[in-house]
Amino acid sequence: MGFPSRAVLGVPADDAPPGRPRPVVWLAPSVLTLALALVGLDRAQLWRDELATWSAASRPVPDLFRLTGHVDALSAPYYLLMHGWTTLVGDSVAALRLPSVLAMTGATAVTARLGQRLAGPRTGFLAGLLFAVAPSTSRYAQEARSYALATLLAVLATLLLFRALDRPTWPRWAGYGAAVFGLGLAHLVALDLVTGHLVAVLLTWRRTGDRRTARWFAAVLPAAVALVPLALIGRGQQTEQLGWVGRPTLGDLAMLPGAVLQSGQVGGLLVGLALLGAVTGAHRPPAATREPAPTHEPATGEPAPTHEPARTGPTGPPAEPLRTGPAGAARATGAAGWRLVLGLSVLLPAVLLFVGGRVSPLWVPRYLVCTVPFLCVLAAGPLARLRLGVALPLVAVAAVVGAPDQFALRRTHEWPRDAPIDYRAAARIIATGQRPGDAVVYAPRTGPKLLDTAVAYHLGAHRPRDVLLAVDQRDRGSFQATECEQPARCLATVHRVWLLAAGRPTDPLADMPPAKAAALRDSFTVSQRWNVSGLSVTMLTRTGG
Repeated sequence: MGFPSRAVLGVPADDAPPGRPRPVVWLAPSVLTLALALVGLDRAQLWRDELATWSAASRPVPDLFRLTGHVDALSAPYYLLMHGWTTLVGDSVAALRLPSVLAMTGATAVTARLGQRLAGPRTGFLAGLLFAVAPSTSRYAQEARSYALATLLAVLATLLLFRALDRPTWPRWAGYGAAVFGLGLAHLVALDLVTGHLVAVLLTWRRTGDRRTARWFAAVLPAAVALVPLALIGRGQQTEQLGWVGRPTLGDLAMLPGAVLQSGQVGGLLVGLALLGAVTGAHRPPAATREPAPTHEPATGEPAPTHEPARTGPTGPPAEPLRTGPAGAARATGAAGWRLVLGLSVLLPAVLLFVGGRVSPLWVPRYLVCTVPFLCVLAAGPLARLRLGVALPLVAVAAVVGAPDQFALRRTHEWPRDAPIDYRAAARIIATGQRPGDAVVYAPRTGPKLLDTAVAYHLGAHRPRDVLLAVDQRDRGSFQATECEQPARCLATVHRVWLLAAGRPTDPLADMPPAKAAALRDSFTVSQRWNVSGLSVTMLTRTGG
């Protein structure tokens, strides 16, 4: 059985004369992304960040705003979106992750369309496929966080930018500005991408002299001003929110492609292909199929006359006008220009994140997931020069080398992936042995933490009450739950306590505040203990009771 030909696939070469857009260019990669994202969608348990999404989205809106007033303000727009979504479809693991699946599927389609617009159908098709098989695409398509949405808006904003540069009308700039504003709402750090966009604007102005490119500033400025309050609130929460983040080193920078792509091998492969494309240059259509740079309107807004003389064929009738292979923005920025813009859209956010991470807690590689589509378009350039019968097996190689990471991320979203935390098993133990009046205690207890959120999710309304909180967390009326100041008194009416601790500590009470540990030691004894992956569950019964 031979490999499918270009005619069968319906993907024209980049130097083919332009015709009607072929849906296969973006549809096939999008279907592949959707299929891969749906495989094992609810297999990996919700992890820390996803549990935070559920905790915020499941609150009433006033309580949600109270929460984000203390922490996670930058995620407030996403939490509001998820609040509406879970109200409609529920909060199962699959339901929480489905918006990310749809967003990443859309990001694949727009990535393919961006590659098609800049370099031709084959580049777009291969860029979409590379993006679809990258482990990071499945990883964040299966995560109930805003990274997939930010990726969609980042590549959409870039596509709209090139459309506006090709024909800089106000409606096109307004669409671009709206996409930039949405990108900031989805993930504020992703706005570093706009630095690459500014380069595209400057290149276009230098190439064409069209003063309407300055409308970029009018498109970006309202979005920036509207996002300032959110940025200021987030800045005030940064230390509490990201206090666990260390300063990056040059070694961290070198390992960044693997960290972002969720696979060192795939990250190295895509970066290598992108560098090869930068060194050797993009595939250019033959001179007979190219047309000159477009004629822009003068500052008066009146259409400029075309000075292209009518050409005649050998027998006199007008010949067919010159056509372009790659459409649109490649004419505005130039073939080398768009490659530079996409390269800077990958590099500048990484450099800014590294420099920012040296002075404040900011170095989180997954913040750069939104740059992966641009890396894929650049990596598709060298492959587009090959026959599809050669290029597609190379895409398959990328899929194969990333397969171990694809399997691993469906087992757990925790890191390291060989040490998952089984919250579901711990909840099952409690659900099976729970009696009316039982209480639950978490070790260590230093305020609302991950374990209580996980138990709250898996046990729902049937979870035991947390006796070391003066206000039961089921009330969920405020983010700052009030700690019990007199543990012995709070435990006085309790006969059995479920004690949950991370890991498998020899003494789960050792890390608790002394007063709380003493109250439990004085009145309770260990009745039974279970160890599950990453957690210890201990049942304590009142001494003599």
